[in-house]
Amino acid sequence: MKNKEKIDLIINNYLGKKGALIPLLQEIQTLEKYLSKDTMRYVSEKTGIAIARIYGVATFYTMFRLKPQGKHVIRVCKGTACHVSDANSILKAINSKLNLEDGEDTTKDGLFTVMEVACLGCCSLAPVIMINDNTYGKLTPELISNILKKYN
Repeated sequence: MKNKEKIDLIINNYLGKKGALIPLLQEIQTLEKYLSKDTMRYVSEKTGIAIARIYGVATFYTMFRLKPQGKHVIRVCKGTACHVSDANSILKAINSKLNLEDGEDTTKDGLFTVMEVACLGCCSLAPVIMINDNTYGKLTPELISNILKKYN
């Protein structure tokens, strides 16, 4: 664990506060980019919260990551408008361009992580993706390559 002192400060800010587990884990994840098993064990030891409870929260909420994320996070909208506008072909094009096989979500070089999300709230742009904080809409599979080139 590379940020032990900073994690200790975060934990100390939440000790004894009711309902603090989620914001505590969010703040640690922001620092570490994900929640490792070692980090969750450490939080359990320092707070007295059962590791099973911490793991349960970390796996229940989709905002938590249990493995490292890429430098750039690609969110592929799978909401109704995007689904009927063939979001699956966009996802396939992204996975193909990034050489991601079934079950993989992060490129080997750690540059990209691909996530399917329920809705990005950009229905008029369907199908749509977000890369970090940038939104791309009215997509076709052919547009994906040029979009990804901007992030290499």
